[in-house]
Amino acid sequence: MVLDPFTLLVLTAAMAAASALYLAAEWGSVRERSLLLWSTGFAIIAIGSVLALLRSSGHVLFGIWFPNGLLIGAHWMFLAGVARFTRTRLPRAWWSLVVIWLAMLLLPDGPWWSKAMLGIQSLMIAVITLRAGLLLRPHGGVLSPGAAQLRFVLLAHGLFYLAKAASAVAPDAFVNLAGFRGSVILVSLVEGAMAIMLLAMSMTGTERHRREERIAEIAARDPLTNLDNRRALYLRAPALLEQSSPSSPSALMLIDIDHFKQVNDLHGHAAGDRLLTTLSDLIRDTLPADAIAARLGGDEFVILLTGTSDASAQALGDDLREAFSRQAREMFVTPEPVSLSIGATLSGQPDAELSHWLKQADEALYASKRKGRDRMELVHG
Repeated sequence: MVLDPFTLLVLTAAMAAASALYLAAEWGSVRERSLLLWSTGFAIIAIGSVLALLRSSGHVLFGIWFPNGLLIGAHWMFLAGVARFTRTRLPRAWWSLVVIWLAMLLLPDGPWWSKAMLGIQSLMIAVITLRAGLLLRPHGGVLSPGAAQLRFVLLAHGLFYLAKAASAVAPDAFVNLAGFRGSVILVSLVEGAMAIMLLAMSMTGTERHRREERIAEIAARDPLTNLDNRRALYLRAPALLEQSSPSSPSALMLIDIDHFKQVNDLHGHAAGDRLLTTLSDLIRDTLPADAIAARLGGDEFVILLTGTSDASAQALGDDLREAFSRQAREMFVTPEPVSLSIGATLSGQPDAELSHWLKQADEALYASKRKGRDRMELVHG
């Protein structure tokens, strides 16, 4: 097959249409708006590539100017999709591109017409694409593999169009848009076909990786309290416990709500859920940023602290008990006071298993229950 401009345009239209359908199918599954915007961009490229075939018949308006505008619009859709993905609000100044595109109709006919048209179009696409690539930057961490790949492809694509804009207006460059003649045009068609494939693949990978992260996050969260669940506790705790040392011990606190069943029996399970979320909010407000808080199930919670002491662990437990008891009294009336019993263990052994910590805390918790509830028992591991 000879890769003449006509053949390359047909291939570009087919690849863009396939990419549009593929991303639209992905959007149908996950309803991420960025996928819909990117799919629209590829659909626009497919339409523009078909219209570009008309230029050989002398249709300058619908064969050159309009397809050029569609190509600019397609890249603007790519930018809008990236902005949606990164939760970035684009300024209204970007709409000035429409004015520049319309102004291209005023370019006078002459030897420089093709070069000026191609140079302005390429510069606009370069600015849009480079901006999209720069939006995909790490925020407090590293980019996902898909987002990093998309960033690289967008930046490379934008730099290509920047070089294309410069080469198109070079004094010795030959460009004839109507006849598809000029090495710049042929190279651009080849790069465009490759970019479509790479952009579609990286866009899909970007959203899939984010979806997988969300699924993993949901799997590690208790749906009612939004604290870590048991699975997340067992995954995260070992790294924190390894920081324990005799000079900087860690503490594990096992918390149980006293007379929780009375709230469910007298006021309904919705009231019990409100009590659980109240406790989880108090825990979040009380704990330092590097602590772990989890709901084991029912009305049982775990707090894991590092770099603490007997006094600080006792003070935290007492503050939590007093705040919870006060709010529980204000929320529900019960025959027996709703309070917290806490069993805590303090240790500086970095090699201790989480199950060992939980067993010791559980024994301390039952000791606090036996001694009248609404108290905290602290033991050393």
